[in-house]
Amino acid sequence: MKKHYILILLGCLCFAACKKLDQQPQSTASKDAVFGTENGLKLYTNSFYGMDFLPKNSTSQDAMSDYLAVKSVPDFIRTGAFGANNSSGWTWTDLRNINYFIENCNNPAVPAEIRKNYLGIARYFRAYFYMEKVKRFGDVPWINKPLTIDDPALTAGRDKRELVMDSVLADLDYACANITATNDASRTTVTKWVAFAYKSRVCLFEGTFRKYHPELDLGATANRWLEQAVSASEQIMKSGGYTINAAGGAGVSYRQVFNSNIPVAGEVLQSAVADVNLGVLNEANWWWTSGTYGAKASFTRTFINTYLKLDGTPYTNDPAYRTMLFKDEVKNRDLRLKQTIRLGDYKRISNGQPVAAPPVFSYTFTGYQPIKWTLDDTYYDAGALNTNAVALFRYAEVLLNFAEAKAELGTLTNAEWAATIGVLRTRGGITGGISAKPTVADQYLITNYFPEITDPTLLEIRRERGIELSLEGFRFSDLLRWKRGPLMEQEWNGFYVSALNTPLDLNEDGVLDVAFYQGTRPTPAVSGVTYVDVSARLGNAINSQLLKNGTSGELTWMNEIPRKWDDRNYYYPIPLGDLQRNPNLKQNPGW
Repeated sequence: MKKHYILILLGCLCFAACKKLDQQPQSTASKDAVFGTENGLKLYTNSFYGMDFLPKNSTSQDAMSDYLAVKSVPDFIRTGAFGANNSSGWTWTDLRNINYFIENCNNPAVPAEIRKNYLGIARYFRAYFYMEKVKRFGDVPWINKPLTIDDPALTAGRDKRELVMDSVLADLDYACANITATNDASRTTVTKWVAFAYKSRVCLFEGTFRKYHPELDLGATANRWLEQAVSASEQIMKSGGYTINAAGGAGVSYRQVFNSNIPVAGEVLQSAVADVNLGVLNEANWWWTSGTYGAKASFTRTFINTYLKLDGTPYTNDPAYRTMLFKDEVKNRDLRLKQTIRLGDYKRISNGQPVAAPPVFSYTFTGYQPIKWTLDDTYYDAGALNTNAVALFRYAEVLLNFAEAKAELGTLTNAEWAATIGVLRTRGGITGGISAKPTVADQYLITNYFPEITDPTLLEIRRERGIELSLEGFRFSDLLRWKRGPLMEQEWNGFYVSALNTPLDLNEDGVLDVAFYQGTRPTPAVSGVTYVDVSARLGNAINSQLLKNGTSGELTWMNEIPRKWDDRNYYYPIPLGDLQRNPNLKQNPGW
């Protein structure tokens, strides 16, 4: 991303905060210097890329979701553990900087078309800012100008969701119409296609949120938003020139998008690019491999079961799936699975040499250890050292947005299924069910995830979205808009263990990897085996890692800590301090 914003922010602070001086310091940017030249407008809008409301580390955003077991239960879903006193996010400084630009970007010294381009970028970021606020709090004040300290709006109440979201859509429409760049070779800036991609994301969220939240009484307007999601996606699909990465074949092309140092330009619309010389790196390896840092996040078995077989049939159609061992359950599955978790012949590089790397139980609680964002060389494990580019918008999401919106509208055709879901599944090596919509609803998905959905096509699109976009920061938002928050209560389960004191070879390389026991550790210990105690108690403490049937069954994690989802959890509470300063905001229901 662009790094010039520090200079322009310093300049903005000077001319925004100071009164007229007798002499303009040469090192200070004047208002005319900023808004009277194209370069000034460019520098100012570059500052938006570093704003706090934007995702800073997309490699760890799904830590609070239904499909990851983590080292501690989030306070947000623990009874009595979260409230207005420890809520956050009611910050507006970034909005003032955006509004200041929009209000002052009117200097006739800059041609109108150039000004419109930068206004489009500014309005894109304002839409992004507000979408994040609406997702978090619901109704929020709509502010479209920089406020002074005595402005009555500072103590006004919140505006209705309809007004705010209509304003967000207007900003995105302006951005799509006026941002001139259609290609950025670095894939780090907002282009016209990024604006259309974000519009498709926003409109899908809002359309489905209104449809599945009848308490809003906005269901009659849901289709208008879904149609906008379709239209925005179609613009990219027809004219953007993007494709689904297929380089190297189905077994590697998916993960390439996430561990490449250079954005995979064919699929990625925008990314956060690392720069070793500037010290701009991410910490994916540290977060996903450390037993002490990060959340020790591992997939649940309930979710892993949703990966299809290579022939396109549900894995859970096999009645033996419930007791299948890890080494067997990962075979003949959607090839994106082997590019998402450690399994089979996965290897890491240590001191320049490839080394077999089965799941490590000093990290994983469930056995399904993610690799999607990590680099294979262990060099990157001990700190913020990762050089891989982090995709922020990619074409796969656009296809999923299109397919879901069309399915919700009831207008998705077989040809459109093949061009969206079919293409994504083909990259995963799946051969069946890619050319036509499904006709049979998968009972596993209905029972475990979506009991109110019977449409086979919609169920499969939701399956596909969970798999394709896993660990990219979408899951919690998806649960919110589908009104499936209760999935946050789902058990954190792991792979099946048939018996105690029986070492397992997880990757079938002839080396035993892990064994589970209770009480006294077996002797003699097998060299290289990690022994995990699944006793009900460890000394005086309750053990959080158990086997479901006592001495066999699925691994379970933290069943002793209740998790509770209430309807109030679809929004965060207004932070207590902000509510005390402005009681007109009023608290969200239930908080």
